This record gives sequence, C-alpha cells and structure tokens, in this order.
Amino acid sequence: MDLRTRIALIGLGSDSRRDDGVGWGVVDALRERAVERPLPPEVELETCNGEPPRLVGLWHDVDLAVVVTSAHAYPGEPGRVVRREFDTDGLSLPATGEPHGRVLSEALELSRLLGRLPGRLMVYAVQGVDSSLGTGLSPTLAAMVESLADCVEQELVRELTPAATVGPCHS
Repeated sequence: MDLRTRIALIGLGSDSRRDDGVGWGVVDALRERAVERPLPPEVELETCNGEPPRLVGLWHDVDLAVVVTSAHAYPGEPGRVVRREFDTDGLSLPATGEPHGRVLSEALELSRLLGRLPGRLMVYAVQGVDSSLGTGLSPTLAAMVESLADCVEQELVRELTPAATVGPCHS
C-alpha cells in the first residue's frame, strides 16, 4: 500500500493568450528549478489548455490538485492572487469571475459523475491584464511568476512535510 501523498500541480490556461498563460509560466518556472532543486517525486507538474476531460485525467486519484490559473475582475487589480482551497465533497465553483471557472466547474462535475475527484482542490487565481491573442505575459504578471512559483513550492513542501513552518503566501 502506497501511503505517499500524491499532488498534481496544474497550470490551467493558454500560452497563446498572454496573461492566460500565467499558470503555464509557474509550472515552467518550477520545471526549470527542478534541474537543480528537484521537487519531491509525489508532485506531478502538468499544463492544461482548459479541456475539462483533460483536467479530470490530470487530477484523478491524487490527494491534492493545485491549479494555477488567470482571473479577470472589473475593476481589476493586475497581479492580485486569490488562493482558495476546497474539500471536493459537495464542491461547486462559481462559473463567473475567472476565465476558467466554468472549466473547473465542468471538470469537477464530470469527475464527480465518474468517481474521479481529487481529495482536495487548491486554486491560485491571478488577476491578469491582457488576455489578447499572442505569447508572453504582461510585464506585471511576468514580474511575479517567480515569486508565485516560490509560494506554490512552499505550499507543496508544507503539504508533504506537515511539520514545516511555512505559512500560506496568499489569502
């Protein structure tokens, strides 16, 4: 019996719609760091372009799914990060307020129907500036990718070593 905690860190969005690719940027930053400072083997780094069935496949049978995605609010605070954590029993996410809220809701409903829910879901939603077609993050989000990657990495360390004295980076 494998007693390790399995974690899927998923960058949700598109790297061809500017700030919509912030989740991919965080995953890429963690992959680059892993060359010198590997993450524990319990952590899987993935990206998803917003297909609910793909999300179901990525977070099936994990104890914790951590999703980093873009959000847009009006008026917005570009670069503001909102972290929310859910026990997936009885969970329903609002379909508005972020580009992938509907995707997350659909993926959770599909997971529920298939019996493939993750144990818990943690979402980091980053308010973007620019979701137009094209590659590259806005300067605001590009400047914060490394610090957000630090925050997510610390969160993963805390999950895998409960005695660690690492507090949450965002509310």
